[in-house]
Amino acid sequence: MNEPVLSTTGLKRSFRQGQAVIDVLRGADLAIARGEIVALVGPSGSGKSTLLQAVGLLEGGFEGSIRIEGREAAKLDSRGRTELRRDALGFVYQFHHLLPDFNAHENVVLPQLIHGAKADQAQDRATTLLSALGLGERMEHRPNQLSGGEQQRVAVARALANRPAIVLADEPTGNLDEHTADIVLAEFLRLVREEGSAALVATHNERLAARMDRVVRLHEGFIG
Repeated sequence: MNEPVLSTTGLKRSFRQGQAVIDVLRGADLAIARGEIVALVGPSGSGKSTLLQAVGLLEGGFEGSIRIEGREAAKLDSRGRTELRRDALGFVYQFHHLLPDFNAHENVVLPQLIHGAKADQAQDRATTLLSALGLGERMEHRPNQLSGGEQQRVAVARALANRPAIVLADEPTGNLDEHTADIVLAEFLRLVREEGSAALVATHNERLAARMDRVVRLHEGFIG
């Protein structure tokens, strides 16, 4: 059996508020197969973002095992975690976090250049992704010249630019109206499948979650 592209075992995370200790993750176990798209469902405050920050190697303070592409994150130093995050992960957030001084095309080219791609290859890849998302005529526009849905499409293209093994998406349509959210999610799912990546998508929207391959639920710090 092939090893999951992402797995967690006994993942824990606690925060201190004054004299109180809040256990957000209490032993979350999760495994995602290569190419699988999984919805992580739970109400606001259930710890979905905390779990994504853990598996995205974005902050410390966690207990338990996180394995990405067969590599145990706890055994890596800071540089190793940075390289693993750069090479294996893509990110889409509720707010697009595009670079405001660069146009849509440049926002997708830049992470590839940082990753070591040649300029012409990065430009071709950006054009291909943005065109696949219906932005072929909007590539020269800066973020403030794009609608919310268009900005989030650029964020999706950026997340996939370096062909990550898995994309982590935190409420990727939470800032969009229902109609636009449906369109952006459909394009996101289609492109992730076409690219052969896996995805873990945090959402509180049951209707959108049902469109993914599998739904897991985070409740009281555990995944069920």
